[in-house]
Amino acid sequence: METAVAAARQHASSGLTSLSHRLAKQFTAAHGDAARNLVFSPLSIYSALSLVAAGAQGKTLREVLDLLGTGSREDLHMDVRRMVQQAIPARPQDGGPRVSYASGLWHDSRRTPKPAYRDVAAASSRSVVRAVDFHTKDEEARILINSWVGESTNNLIDSILAPGSVNSTTRLVVTNAIYFKGRWDTPFEKQRTKEDKFHRLDGSSVTAQFMNSSKRQFIGVHDGFKVLRMPYTYRMHRAPGLPRTIPPRYSMCVLLPDTRDGLQDLMDAVASSPSFLQDNLPRNKVKVGEFRVPRFQMSFTKSMREDLQDLGVQAVFSGAAELPDLLEEDGSHEQGCDRSE
Repeated sequence: METAVAAARQHASSGLTSLSHRLAKQFTAAHGDAARNLVFSPLSIYSALSLVAAGAQGKTLREVLDLLGTGSREDLHMDVRRMVQQAIPARPQDGGPRVSYASGLWHDSRRTPKPAYRDVAAASSRSVVRAVDFHTKDEEARILINSWVGESTNNLIDSILAPGSVNSTTRLVVTNAIYFKGRWDTPFEKQRTKEDKFHRLDGSSVTAQFMNSSKRQFIGVHDGFKVLRMPYTYRMHRAPGLPRTIPPRYSMCVLLPDTRDGLQDLMDAVASSPSFLQDNLPRNKVKVGEFRVPRFQMSFTKSMREDLQDLGVQAVFSGAAELPDLLEEDGSHEQGCDRSE
């Protein structure tokens, strides 16, 4: 989302932009499949790893901090707090997008996190801390956590822990979910949606539904690529007796290479500069001729253990993990996305 990127730019030390680029390259390299879509939430992964850092020491802490691009645990907590505050409204926005952010810490009921750890989790990333019985009711605990994630994302993500992912030795699970639903600031007319060809990376094409419009759009034309910015509608919020506040502005940004095989080069260009997206975002609307955007729905599910290890986070998954109240845990991530009129 544009708001999250803007927050990352203002607080460059957070490393969110850098993590986004590294994850995209890692996922593409390790699981590159021209027929498979890739979608993930850098903010969710960043927030979840920050909770791991909150309970880590020594090499375990250093590896997480290095990946997240920050120098200390204190700086990390401050960065996460600022990003969440700027990107995620503390209360629902009347007339604007519905954004839900849910961060949870699930610990075995036989062990309790230290009070200081619990306080940091709540203060930095609005995390709830809940006890479950992993020791004797691990499957019930898994179902409970999945239900919480489904509730938090309007069932767009209905399962984050696969069968067998937790067992009687599990001590702690960190989950993070973001739900977003908004209306386009410049809506499409459903009756204008029609079928056309969508070209894939492997050279094949499929028939897809395309939204059409002749209204002016935020489009920027650059050397080798184009950028489309599609804002979501919002409304200024003013509580009784309080000054008017400006809610976060959200946009979907689409980067389109000029050539059908140019996606990798464009990804490399994006990764070359933390401010690439902001520097190339269109600021003004332009007239359009034939303007089409495909409708799409996609999901991506995977264990992140090997990817995080490839990116340098290894100690947390080993027997030498320095986690005062934690045991080594496998991480998982799922992201869902649905775009239509």
